[in-house]
Amino acid sequence: MSAPVVQAPVVQAPVVQAQGVGFRVGEHTLLDDVSLELHGGSVVALVGPNGAGKSTMLGLVSGDRAPTSGRLLVAGRAPQDWRAADLARERSVMVQQHDVRFSFSVREIVAMGRIPHRASDRDEPVVDSALADADLEPLAGRDATTLSGGELARTVFARVLAQETPLVLLDEPTAALDLRHQEAVMRTSRRLADAGACVVVVLHDLTLAARYADRVAVFHGGRLVADGDPRAVITEERVAEVYGQKVCVLDHPVSGLPLVVPV
Repeated sequence: MSAPVVQAPVVQAPVVQAQGVGFRVGEHTLLDDVSLELHGGSVVALVGPNGAGKSTMLGLVSGDRAPTSGRLLVAGRAPQDWRAADLARERSVMVQQHDVRFSFSVREIVAMGRIPHRASDRDEPVVDSALADADLEPLAGRDATTLSGGELARTVFARVLAQETPLVLLDEPTAALDLRHQEAVMRTSRRLADAGACVVVVLHDLTLAARYADRVAVFHGGRLVADGDPRAVITEERVAEVYGQKVCVLDHPVSGLPLVVPV
């Protein structure tokens, strides 16, 4: 009797591959020799002090700029090799700065996330769902130029949700938000990852990163200095070394996850 055939597990290809990636502007090195692989089904937090290279890394992955050294691939191709419309279906981006100069309604801005897709019967329900997830339903008809900073940030986040991409890039999405909406954005990001997306988020709040990320990548001086499980990466010694700030890393009384408290 022949032995049963054992199927080898399917290894999912990385959504993002960076090999020795660097980025220079003139004589200034903003990123130096960064290597990492990012997979679907995960939230990856990029953390580090101001000027560490986090947003630069996100910009390279988004295709807004090209590495000056090394190799970076999104779904197997350099971002610059994608046609714009195809790349817009592959990755969505929430940048730090939000500026609206025209009197679009909140709903119209969120609906712009559907532009890369062919018009279909799904567009309206997807926009409705994105508005609900960002707690924007009461503001759907508002002129976006009248929004507060936090309301505008949530509008841009909803547009990212409406785009429905397998790679979601968020640059400080919680910076302008109150506590409730910070948690809502991170819970939604977690849900996207649980549904199979690769979510890459730049954060300054280390406790948020520890609570919601599967993986934390620490940048310092343009280099990737730590990458792994939040509990292994976010330590008192590393935070003091990277940020120049003493902290206590405690166990959260409910979740048991790291809670970072300045000393």
